Amino acid sequence: MSPLSGITVVTLEHAIAAPFATRQLADLGARVIKIERPGVGDFARGYDERVHGLASHFVWANRSKESLTLDIKHPEAMALLNRLIVERADIVVQNLAPGAAARLGLSYASLSAAKPSLIVCDISGYGEDGPYRDKKAYDLMIQSEAGFLSVTGTQEEPAKAGLSIADIAAGMYAYANILAALLGRAKTGQGAHLDISMLEALVEWMSYPLYYAYHGASPPARTGASHATIYPYGPFPAGDDKTVMLGLQNEREWSAFCSKVLQRPELATDPRYSNNSKRSEARAELREMIVSAFSKLTADEVVRRLDSAQIANAQVNDMHAVWEHPQLHARRRWFDIDSPAGKIPALLPPGFDPETAALPGPVPALGAHTDAILASMGCSPADIARLRVANAI
Repeated sequence: MSPLSGITVVTLEHAIAAPFATRQLADLGARVIKIERPGVGDFARGYDERVHGLASHFVWANRSKESLTLDIKHPEAMALLNRLIVERADIVVQNLAPGAAARLGLSYASLSAAKPSLIVCDISGYGEDGPYRDKKAYDLMIQSEAGFLSVTGTQEEPAKAGLSIADIAAGMYAYANILAALLGRAKTGQGAHLDISMLEALVEWMSYPLYYAYHGASPPARTGASHATIYPYGPFPAGDDKTVMLGLQNEREWSAFCSKVLQRPELATDPRYSNNSKRSEARAELREMIVSAFSKLTADEVVRRLDSAQIANAQVNDMHAVWEHPQLHARRRWFDIDSPAGKIPALLPPGFDPETAALPGPVPALGAHTDAILASMGCSPADIARLRVANAI
């Protein structure tokens, strides 16, 4: 049996942060009922058409869910949503615009009065109070506010993360806090209110550069794909115009790198490079030495030397290479799921055993479960037809 079997989540969500959190719950066996606008749905459905006509973000964050279309501004639809929450839900998740859930009567105070065991998770850009509460907060805005852009990119120009890192951070903290709230409810019978902000989630992930700049110290410099404070750590060109990514963490590795990779053992005892702080300060001259040594070798030859010295290294893969990554295939991490566009591949969640895990379910078509859910709540076919004519569902 899946760990969250028997748990029902009702979610008013869009884009990434909340959908990513609830997808984790769905992967663990929770029943996740996704409330979507009739005819439109989660606006992430329209981001692109890269997966056989489906949007890449939506496919990623919404498998294993049921789609119920309700116009929550329609009084009959809102009454049905309230019934669904009170009668069925263990957890309510929402990342609507700031204040919208409260105006709809979906605040924790309102919902818990009717159902004290309910866990309500609000996800927003800046949190449910404070001077920034009502600011719009897209992922890039939070990357900027959290200082992420100040340490990412090159000296000449900052760069955003290539994925929705603030949304993902908030989604994972929402997921973890919901699991903790379920454990708490099992002991006390009481629900909980979770107030998750994208800003706080990403600032938590920024704690190393924050502490590095503690008490007015200079912050980490933007260093592209190289590490800002550890050296050598990053990409280096080989003689065949390919790039090798490598990283050193300690003095043993520095000594092995000098003797077995650069074949210059004298550098290991050179006082100019005797610790990481000195090597980081001397990165320009060290890079020149490393590039010179690698220029006489192919990338494969560099990797063989690095492996022999037990120095961490990696290929600079593009997305096509990741689809074919031999380690993922050897560990059987890919499986097929259904979708409105047919079978598509999906990655088995980290920690799931391919031998024993219940595989996640399909990506839902918009409103695919509306009739079945309403019928289970006692709505007749005539009722459902009338609601559809009234554009309530």
